Amino acid sequence: GLAALLSACSSSPSKPQPQALPAATGGMTVNKAWSLRLGEVTTPLQASVHGTRVVLASSQGTLLEVDAQNGQEIRRVQLNTAITAGVGSDGKRHAVVTSSNELVVIQDGREIWRQKLNAQTFTAPLVAGERVFVQTGDRSVQAYDGASGQRLWGLQRNADPLVVRQSGVLVAVGDTLLAGNGGRLSAIQPLNGQVRWDLVIGSSRGTNEVERLVDLVTGVSRQGQTICVRSFQTAVGCVDAARGQVLWTRPAQGHQGLDGDETRVFGVESDSKLRAWNRADGQLAWTDESYRFRGLTAPRVWGPVIALGDEQGAVHLLSREQGKSLQRLATDGSPVAMQPVLAGQTLVTVNRSGLVSGWRLN
Repeated sequence: GLAALLSACSSSPSKPQPQALPAATGGMTVNKAWSLRLGEVTTPLQASVHGTRVVLASSQGTLLEVDAQNGQEIRRVQLNTAITAGVGSDGKRHAVVTSSNELVVIQDGREIWRQKLNAQTFTAPLVAGERVFVQTGDRSVQAYDGASGQRLWGLQRNADPLVVRQSGVLVAVGDTLLAGNGGRLSAIQPLNGQVRWDLVIGSSRGTNEVERLVDLVTGVSRQGQTICVRSFQTAVGCVDAARGQVLWTRPAQGHQGLDGDETRVFGVESDSKLRAWNRADGQLAWTDESYRFRGLTAPRVWGPVIALGDEQGAVHLLSREQGKSLQRLATDGSPVAMQPVLAGQTLVTVNRSGLVSGWRLN
């Protein structure tokens, strides 16, 4: 079992008040294309995108597949059990982890198998190459056969006594599995669980368990073989996944993941300062303090803009070039629950209330 769990978004009573929002300069028109209801999202869930289809889960156990082009519901499945991690999907099979530590896999609208895990899980499973990969809270990684649920291998880790209660890094790059291991990024051979390389992104510098906590968080920015990641409250960095080399790291105080384009990597500090780093060398390209203390989500690159949600239910669109505020979209006033996703041309946002919205740039 885990000695302790830390919630990244524990709000203290003395939280500073955000300042007035900057004026949105406009110059772009965004339409709300559609909206639908999912059910509350209060656990660290994320969306999975396949072409124009988006797969989502609610914390209470609803799985929803929607066509982002028209907002049509493709399928809705009730698991009748709380979900703590997900959704992982390859477009055919969807995987979640329940509050009773069970990995559940759904295909064609019905459960095809479930497996009991030996530890809590906050990271969405990865469904790829006819397999389902899971990273538990103690950072161990397991592989299961996608069709039968048979366990294929397990990679044990020496976990820190404390782990972050949010989704970590578990992604496929080519024929390699990349997984967070504390402040390190590991490349794992997906057929047998052998570690190919292990690179340090963030190292702990604290004097107590909480300060020493380092963990890679979900939301990586990939361009070709370059993968950029964030280590919880310590650093951001980019690696060359083909060569197993760290390209650069920079100190950074955030707990949300990243997104990026060919030239930049975008991120949000824990006080909601926005930062853009040059992808090539990690130099700071710009920084913006106008959204401090608004509880921003991780950013999503959307055409010429970056989209982020906040705790007041607003979606902010900023220019990629300087971070200028261009447009602001209103939802239902409940916090935006996760990093927005892009499905085809549609930006999809999810509020904690369970409101799912599709937005289009004109």
